[in-house]
Amino acid sequence: MSKILFVVTGVDHWTLADGTRHPTGFWAEEAVAPYEAFKAAGHEIVVATPGGVVPTVDGGSLAPEVNGGQEGAEKVAASLAAFTELQHPVKLAEVNLDDYAAVFYPGGHGPMEDLAVDAESGKLLSTALESGKPLGIVCHAPAALLAAVSADGLPSFAGYRLTGFTNAEETQAGLADRAKWLLQDRLVQGGADFREGEPWAPHVVVDRNLVTGQNPASSAPLAVELLGKLA
Repeated sequence: MSKILFVVTGVDHWTLADGTRHPTGFWAEEAVAPYEAFKAAGHEIVVATPGGVVPTVDGGSLAPEVNGGQEGAEKVAASLAAFTELQHPVKLAEVNLDDYAAVFYPGGHGPMEDLAVDAESGKLLSTALESGKPLGIVCHAPAALLAAVSADGLPSFAGYRLTGFTNAEETQAGLADRAKWLLQDRLVQGGADFREGEPWAPHVVVDRNLVTGQNPASSAPLAVELLGKLA
């Protein structure tokens, strides 16, 4: 059994262009689907957040309309309750990558607020990319890559094929015109070879040890890819 590190946003809001705070956190499905897959495969999960704060779930991610109905919402809520490691996070600054076989970042709008500018997370991501260890990042969590800078001062993800929450999806979600910046735009500006799939459909991109997923529906297939790299 090996340990997999979950790096989770520590905030409960996303600051919009007009300064208002949009309530958010991490997206439930993007945390619990990989968690269940990794646990079923016999791996130990350790959660890390900036400052070691207990992460906040985005309330919208627990709603029936994003979980295929009431039964799906109840299943996600039950899975989240069983994810007890979320209540006992370690401090991100104290993480040693050598202790883990793989790293995973779930999304939600939270990473747009904190991990996108978190130097400790950026260093971890740069080191993980260089190490060859499996690194999975889904939906809005690729925002964390914006803080990853290589020794030569360039974005560590430059030249990688990857995906993340698209401009089209942000527009359809109703927040694109209220955001300070859009994830797809910033990743492209940083030199990513961004691969866009159909809105809301599962879409996973693998390049070297980096495995990225476009949206919540991509979290379960991303976990399968990551487990394949651990086999």
